[in-house]
Amino acid sequence: MATGTVRSERPSTADDAAGLLRACADDAIAVRIAGSGTKPWGHPGAEAGLHLHTGGLDAIVEHNAGDLTAVLQPGVRLGELDATLAAAGQMLALDAPLGAGDGATVGGLIAAGDSGPLRHRYGGPRDLVLGVTVALSDGTVAKAGGKVIKNVAGYDLAKLFCGSFGTLGVIAEVAVRLHPRPRAQATATGTTDDPVALAEAASLLSHSALELQSLDVRWRSSLGMVLARFGGVAAADQAAAAQRLLAEAGVQAAVIEDDEPLWAAQRAGQRSVDGGAVVRVSGRPTQLADACIAAQVGDASLVGRAGLGLSWISLPPAAPGELVTSIARVRQVLAPSPCVVLDAPAYVREHLDPWDHPEDAALVLMRRVKARFDPTSTCNPAIFAGGI
Repeated sequence: MATGTVRSERPSTADDAAGLLRACADDAIAVRIAGSGTKPWGHPGAEAGLHLHTGGLDAIVEHNAGDLTAVLQPGVRLGELDATLAAAGQMLALDAPLGAGDGATVGGLIAAGDSGPLRHRYGGPRDLVLGVTVALSDGTVAKAGGKVIKNVAGYDLAKLFCGSFGTLGVIAEVAVRLHPRPRAQATATGTTDDPVALAEAASLLSHSALELQSLDVRWRSSLGMVLARFGGVAAADQAAAAQRLLAEAGVQAAVIEDDEPLWAAQRAGQRSVDGGAVVRVSGRPTQLADACIAAQVGDASLVGRAGLGLSWISLPPAAPGELVTSIARVRQVLAPSPCVVLDAPAYVREHLDPWDHPEDAALVLMRRVKARFDPTSTCNPAIFAGGI
């Protein structure tokens, strides 16, 4: 492979992907691995000599409706997959934002560890991926989980590759767990201008006996809302019970049955307006009020998973220096909770560490894993935490 030029490849098999990675590793050429490019997150990374796109691996290999499982290639688009599974009354319970042109792919979502409001009940990618086939930079195609029970070298590949940002290799195929699609849905909402009252209302629902499908919050312009969604034949009754609890908590409560626009807005709130930035906060549910207060920095807005302590603070477009300063202030207010910059203009990611990750034991372990799976640092070098 000649150096000095950037090539673009779309392998159609796992072996093809592994062969490309091996050739690049032998020639010390960095590879940028991507799906449809809806998540340009992390550090800008090292200059790549090859762009490897997973769009050539876009087949639904198996859909085992009776077993509630599917085997998918990474380039399968989430929107198209959802339509296919809906015909069988099923769903993959990963409802992250789909990005420009509804382009988000299964592989990109898993590699980024992305998720949406359904995470409250069903968990994230790590909880839904049963098995994985990956192409590595030494030319190996490795399999783990699913129909192949044995893991490679003692590692749980399915979990390691979730959230790895493509730094370990190419996800070539995944086996996933499916769930029945609810036939009816309804949402109870509670509105307040008090972040403490909002947090208390969300906590009350989180600790109730109600079978919540999603439990979210939003905060914008000094006004907040808690949203509790229920699915199934008892959805309306459950939402009415949640409304009563919210009213008892002292917030303005209502029930909305035509609730999809509410949840579409929640998912959209995890992404930025062009020129803005999104900071994902990983805290405790008890820190929700603090996150809402931090969202008032620079006229920001917040959406979050109230029962999980995850929040996305969206900062509007601003001058370069102002945006970097606003991100730093959010981190200062919420320290020591990890605050990861996701969507952001290139100048922000060049001048501000997206992870702000200290050199600790976890980072040392991540470096060892990177060295084990990609010793030549061929795959997406320098985009991850600590410059991995």
